[in-house]
Amino acid sequence: MAAHALSGGNQQKLITGRELTAAPRVLVAAHPTRGVDVGAQAAIWDQLRDARGAGLATLLVSADLEELIGLSDALLVISRGRIVARLDPATATPEQLGAHMMGAAADPLRPASGGAGFADPADTLGAAPPGGRHWLRLRRSRLRRSG
Repeated sequence: MAAHALSGGNQQKLITGRELTAAPRVLVAAHPTRGVDVGAQAAIWDQLRDARGAGLATLLVSADLEELIGLSDALLVISRGRIVARLDPATATPEQLGAHMMGAAADPLRPASGGAGFADPADTLGAAPPGGRHWLRLRRSRLRRSG
């Protein structure tokens, strides 16, 4: 059966499995279960958990707050190239995470004294330099510096 003949959920499972069989060092999963049925969602979540359990570094990007909390070891909210919140998925609620994502949380990380940035320089995540080019991009499962 051709991939285009599969349902959307089965196509998404196929893509996830294909990417994982390539033995990547890093997996960026962007909205991996958007638009799929509950059965396909569970299968994709299992694939991601298994890969993470086997030591694969995984960056999960999702608008599904339950998905983020349920699959993550750590939750980082990024805005304008900086980490603005760190949450523990074991204790975070969808309401707390959503508030941080919307910039409405009562306890965001505070800038360093003088307002010149964050106290920890590791909190800068490759913000786009002048000209708008990002320091990192993904192409065919390989990390490459953009120039």
